[in-house]
Amino acid sequence: MERETLEVDVLVVGGGPAGLSAAIRLAALQRQEGGEPLAVAVLEKSRQSGSHMLSGAVLDPSGLDALLPDWKERGAPLETPVRQDRIYYLTAKSRFRAPITPPPLRNHGNYVISLNRFVRWLAEQAEAEGVDVFTGFAGTEVLYDGDRVVGVRTGDRGVDKAGRPKGAFEPGVDIRAAVTIFADGVRGNLTKTLIRRHGLDAGAPQTYALGIKELWQIPPGREEPGTVVHTLGYPLRPEEFGGGFIYVLPEGRVAIGLVVGLDYRDPRFDPHVAFQRFKQHPLVAGLLAGGEMTRYGAKALPEGGWYAIPRCHLDGALIVGDAAGFLNSMRLKGIHLAMHSGIHAADAAFAAVRAGDVSAAQLVRYRELINRGGIRRELYPVRNVHQAFGAGLAAGTAVAGLAWLTGGRWPARPLASEPGHERLASLSGYYPGGPADPDTPSNAVKVDRALTFDKLTNVHYSGTRHDEDQPVHLLVQDTDVCRTRCREEYGNPCVRFCPANVYEMVDDGTGEGRRLQINASNCVHCKTCDIMDPYQIIDWVPPEGGGGPEYEGM
Repeated sequence: MERETLEVDVLVVGGGPAGLSAAIRLAALQRQEGGEPLAVAVLEKSRQSGSHMLSGAVLDPSGLDALLPDWKERGAPLETPVRQDRIYYLTAKSRFRAPITPPPLRNHGNYVISLNRFVRWLAEQAEAEGVDVFTGFAGTEVLYDGDRVVGVRTGDRGVDKAGRPKGAFEPGVDIRAAVTIFADGVRGNLTKTLIRRHGLDAGAPQTYALGIKELWQIPPGREEPGTVVHTLGYPLRPEEFGGGFIYVLPEGRVAIGLVVGLDYRDPRFDPHVAFQRFKQHPLVAGLLAGGEMTRYGAKALPEGGWYAIPRCHLDGALIVGDAAGFLNSMRLKGIHLAMHSGIHAADAAFAAVRAGDVSAAQLVRYRELINRGGIRRELYPVRNVHQAFGAGLAAGTAVAGLAWLTGGRWPARPLASEPGHERLASLSGYYPGGPADPDTPSNAVKVDRALTFDKLTNVHYSGTRHDEDQPVHLLVQDTDVCRTRCREEYGNPCVRFCPANVYEMVDDGTGEGRRLQINASNCVHCKTCDIMDPYQIIDWVPPEGGGGPEYEGM
């Protein structure tokens, strides 16, 4: 098959905060240093910039200050400064407010934002600097010359469900670059292959959480814009890591969500149902009363911390942002760290291209910049926090407090951790008293479609669209495992951990068993299935042509 080839100096794969920060920084370096112009391109899988971007989101503006000091004059969409913080511990019916807000959770000087709008604005800044931003094109394969990364191949377009070319078939494009910066997000499909091929994850295993979020319109004046609320406790059990958030925007808009660690043990636990229970708590239900849910989304978060960050430089390539795991789970923030990592990657890539040496020995400058900059200063002191929560809420809270009090000097050594899918218990292991119904979540809730919603209704509000006549982008290596071993051992947890009703076990037609049905068009690209499947036989790959959610205003 003949493919078109595009040659650039630096290719950025992923148009989120990290990738766009790298592109904008490269343009700034070009202006400052002069010389032969560099060709810089950004490859973004969504239909338009920002469409797949989802976060809480409270922005620490330090990354933006470093990237674009004149961001206020440029009209950055940071409309809501944080005015107050509140922290609650919840029981099923009550709440207890923390008498003080711990310093890591104080948000003075930060902003409540829509990440979708912020990233769209960043893309406009990049394009104004002469950067080519290609939307609707997903990277599906890493290109190599020996072991050196030399670019990325985009996915073929116009292929039907059976894998046959349709009338409008277009083969993917080979985009070749001196340096490729991988910013393909949490559990990025290309970064995952890089890590496996080159053994980049020699440290602690990466651990993840799932964030589920709704945007609501409530009667104006009920809460002051800029109010930030975080919660611990209900609806999660002490063995489950996570908490809720409420961020108040102007004009009666409220972002509400729940973050759940993807290292829980109960195979019948359903994070989406837990979120519905969170909204039923009197603190939240009272806030939302008389309001209307307008948008929905879900996204995985990398929460393993400093020890779980892989080696992020290799011959011809760098890894940035969520793809590398730059997120502070103690502060509940990662956007600014992603931006700082993009800036550092741009500095290293620019110097390497100018020197004509893009080997790992030259690109190691990226690691040096991270180690002596703000990323390490912020992440190293809290390097054991998420791991400590594996022993429960009390232990995790104690370690978090000691890490803050000692500046990270205790605990000094890495705490033991394991991938979340390995922590998931079997049905017989978690329910030793007898068989549990594998088709019913342990935390089932009644749906009223006013305050609580089923997954399909929520998916509708995510704006998700996929071409139905294309290959399924959720690859299950052996579906026979689903109807046999997985059903018996774990009760098909994919039916519950997916927040978009992608996976269903339906009658197999014989009346005696069930088979897996994949509703790929529902997928909101959260990557939970790729992360949490106990057999690790699910592989998430990008769909064709910009398919996925449309997180307008999220």
